[in-house]
Amino acid sequence: MDVNIFGVVGSGQMGNGIAQVAAASGLEVIMTDINEDFVNKGMAVIEKNLTRSVDKGRISQEDKTTIMGRIKPSIDIKDMDGADFVVEAATENEELKFNIFRDLDAICPSHSILSSNTSSIPIGRIASKTGRPDKVIGMHFMNPVPVMKLVEVIRGLSTSDDTFQATWDLSKTFGKTPAQSDDFPGFIANRILMPMINEAVFSLYHGVGTKEDIDTVMKLGMNHPMGPLALADLIGLDTCLAIMETLHAGFKDPKYRPCPLLVKYVEAGWLGRKAGKGFYDYTS
Repeated sequence: MDVNIFGVVGSGQMGNGIAQVAAASGLEVIMTDINEDFVNKGMAVIEKNLTRSVDKGRISQEDKTTIMGRIKPSIDIKDMDGADFVVEAATENEELKFNIFRDLDAICPSHSILSSNTSSIPIGRIASKTGRPDKVIGMHFMNPVPVMKLVEVIRGLSTSDDTFQATWDLSKTFGKTPAQSDDFPGFIANRILMPMINEAVFSLYHGVGTKEDIDTVMKLGMNHPMGPLALADLIGLDTCLAIMETLHAGFKDPKYRPCPLLVKYVEAGWLGRKAGKGFYDYTS
């Protein structure tokens, strides 16, 4: 399948990163969100990232201008009516994603593949909200998208071989390394990562160590580039909680119970870097 026009629903940290790598690979991109402020902020992040690449000599100023010119910002999801392939990168909220896929199914051409960047919600559940479940798939990028090489490709029960192959090939076009996961809550990455983060929060909750000591142990003892609590702040504590709740509900196993301290922080609005405060304070 030829993909010429690529759609991204959501212009947050994942959406704008996906739009950037798609445009850098030569595709025409439509990036939508619910209002102009969100879209403009997403475009500003892309421009900042590309400017950094120019300053480091990775791309030329002409390359930057060309890439930015390939991205069409929009606040109307109906602009996806010409997209060959769409990635939904909205907040990790099940009902929100269901509504987006219902809209995309009604708007996009019959040949279009509809994919989700969901971190944990089963693809089959999302696909069931459309009239084209064979063309629905998971395409889970890692954060930050322009830097991280992995894309999890998750096929639901109804996902066709053609849809899977097109998504696999597109991941490679973006310069990423795809890995296949079956359709279980959390897939591979977050089924392993999030319980580790949750256990780090439990360690803090139980007073086993300070946040600095917990992160230091994992960085220096396990050779992780970032400690789990700092990583949770980067991901967003609300996203971490949503994934743990999906795992807990999906497997009915108490080992996936979210730590009460994680719940408490999210309820207080301490969501991590994007809120200025999480396990660490970023206001300064």
